[in-house]
Amino acid sequence: MEHKDLDYLRSVADIQPKPLTRQERLDRWIGLLERDPTRRLNSLGEIEYKPPAERALVREDNSPLTIAYEDPILRADGLESDKLGDAMRYFGLSDGQAHYALCSCLSGQVAESGTFARRLRNVTGDVAWQQAIGAWALAGLAVGLPAIVYLLS
Repeated sequence: MEHKDLDYLRSVADIQPKPLTRQERLDRWIGLLERDPTRRLNSLGEIEYKPPAERALVREDNSPLTIAYEDPILRADGLESDKLGDAMRYFGLSDGQAHYALCSCLSGQVAESGTFARRLRNVTGDVAWQQAIGAWALAGLAVGLPAIVYLLS
């Protein structure tokens, strides 16, 4: 088997990688953060107080956004920079999700990479199981509340 450099192959063939899904993007970013979970990273300073146009331009050296942007796969897939607005668009994050996962008000100025990974996983993960638990809890309350009222009266 003969190995060729990817740049060479691009020059002689039209290679179009399959775009990553939102979940694949998030999983890759979280995986990058989890590779060195004790690495100290800078959070983004109080992003909730900035006007939307200014918030989109927020960036910090050595932040979770830096980790994502340094990855050649995420860049090739379309991550334009390590600015908050570009990351929010690329990863499909809402203002609330970005705030919870990246803001300094929750983690201080510096936090471990693993902490950012957990926050991203928590805020973007599958919530179907949470909805199922909520439905069961509501059903239990509907059945159990009359019994409790009866016993207490």
